[in-house]
Amino acid sequence: MRIIVHTGKGGVGKTSVSAATALRCAEAGLKTIVISTDTAHSLADSLDKKIGPEPIEIYPNLWAQEVDARYSMDKYWGTFQKYLVALFSNSASGIVAEEVTILPGLEEGAHLLWIDKYVRDNFFDVLVVDAAPTAETLRLLSLPDVTRWWFERLMTLTRGAARVLRPIGRLMGREDNNPLDAWDQVNELFNTLDRVRDLLADPKISSMRLVVNAERMVIKETQRTYTYLNLYGYATDAIICNRLIPDEVTDPYFAARKAQQKENMELIHEAFGELPLMTAPMFSEEVGGLDALRALGEALYHDIDPVQQLYHGQTHRITRSANGDYLLAVTLPFVDKQDLDLYRSRDELTLRVGPYRRNIVLPYSLWNLEVKEAKFQESTLNIRFAPNS
Repeated sequence: MRIIVHTGKGGVGKTSVSAATALRCAEAGLKTIVISTDTAHSLADSLDKKIGPEPIEIYPNLWAQEVDARYSMDKYWGTFQKYLVALFSNSASGIVAEEVTILPGLEEGAHLLWIDKYVRDNFFDVLVVDAAPTAETLRLLSLPDVTRWWFERLMTLTRGAARVLRPIGRLMGREDNNPLDAWDQVNELFNTLDRVRDLLADPKISSMRLVVNAERMVIKETQRTYTYLNLYGYATDAIICNRLIPDEVTDPYFAARKAQQKENMELIHEAFGELPLMTAPMFSEEVGGLDALRALGEALYHDIDPVQQLYHGQTHRITRSANGDYLLAVTLPFVDKQDLDLYRSRDELTLRVGPYRRNIVLPYSLWNLEVKEAKFQESTLNIRFAPNS
C-alpha cells in the first residue's frame, strides 16, 4: 500500500490536489481512498459528492471519507476516558472531568488511527490524505511522542488519586470502570500511534508532498514545514506549486502578478533544492467535480505516476548527538568546497554555491545555538550547532 500525504498552508489548494491525485490513481485501476484530516472539511465540495465519517465508494475504484474525530475518540479512547471521568467525578463535576481527561491532540490523532486500520485491512492500494494546514499537521505527526509524555504523568497522577478517590466513590455508591480494560485500551492506542509513525516515516510506503502557491509568505511557511518534517524523519518527495497564472493570460492587469510569481518560483527552487517540482495553472473556473479534478491531475502529473516515490533521500537532515549538540547535514553533490559560502541569521541558513543559493529555515531549537564547525565531506556539508560556551 502507498500513502500520499498532502499538506501546506491553508488555502493553497491541498484538497483539490488530493482529490485529483486520488482520481488519477483510481482511473489507473488502483483501489484508492482519499480521506480528509482537516477539521474544516471541504473534500465533499471538491469531489461534488456526498460523503461522511465512513468511507463511501463514489466512483469506480475511488472511495472518500471525511473523518469524524469524535467517533474515533470514542472508539479508541472511550473506555479509558470513562475510567478517568468516573475517577475524577468524585471531586469535580462530570462535565469538567470529561473535558480534563481528553488526551491533548487526540482529536487530530483520530485521523492517524484510520491510517492504521486501512493499512492493516490491506484492501486499498493507495491512501491519499488531505491533511490539515501545516501547524496542525506537525502537531499530528509529533503526537506519539507528545502524548506518551503526557500519559506517563497522567498515569502517575491517577494511580495516586485512585487510592484516595476510589474508596470515597464507593462510599457514595459510585463504581468506576474496570481499570484493566482501560489501561489495555491505552496501550493499544499507543501501539497504534507508534505503528502509524513508522508507516509515515518509511519512504517506501509513505510520501509527504508540500502544496504551495507562488507567494513569498506561503513559501516561507512551507519551507519551515519541510525543515520540521526532516527533523521528525518524514520523507518529502515533491513540491506542488498550484494556481500559476498561465502564459496565455496577457491582460496587463495580471502583468505584475505574473512577474512576481516568476520571481517566487526562483525562491521555491532555492528553498527546496533537488526536490521534484510539479505545477498546476490557475483554472478559469472553480476546481470542483470529477471533470475539473481530472484536468488538474493531468496538468500536475502528465506522464508521471503519482504513486511512485518521486525523490529518494533527504535534501537535508537534522540529528541530535548524545552530548546535546545538533548536526545539520546538507547533501551537495558535484560541489567544490572552494565555491561554497555559508551565511547564518538567527532562524535561517543561506548556502551559496557559485551563482546558486539555497535557503534552509532552522527549527526553533537551533535558534539560540552557535555554529561551532562546518565540514564538507563526501559531498555533504555537516554543520554542528552547540550552546555558546
